[in-house]
Amino acid sequence: MIYYVDIDGTICTWAHGMPYADAEPYMDRIAHFNNLFDQGHEIHYWTARGSLHGEDYLDITLRQLRNWGVKATSISTGKPHYDYWIDDKAKNVDDYFDKEFKRDLETIQQIDLL
Repeated sequence: MIYYVDIDGTICTWAHGMPYADAEPYMDRIAHFNNLFDQGHEIHYWTARGSLHGEDYLDITLRQLRNWGVKATSISTGKPHYDYWIDDKAKNVDDYFDKEFKRDLETIQQIDLL
């Protein structure tokens, strides 16, 4: 499968006006996507960092993801800034982790019991 994953608010903390350098990773979510990557899925991180004001945050983003141990097929900036993304395949981050992540965690726990 091919996954496109946002960064801020998805695999790390973010609040409006917060400097990107202050973002803290959600290591459980990173581990989830790293696991999918290790299974052979494509994981593409695509962020809108800097899109609103035309600033380049690629270096800091790459440094953060490397420090957090993120595995990725690609990492890109340039995602457009928007208020609503309407798409038949889009998943809300909270809904995704309430369902997919819990299922993945249960599978890992079952394997550990064997």
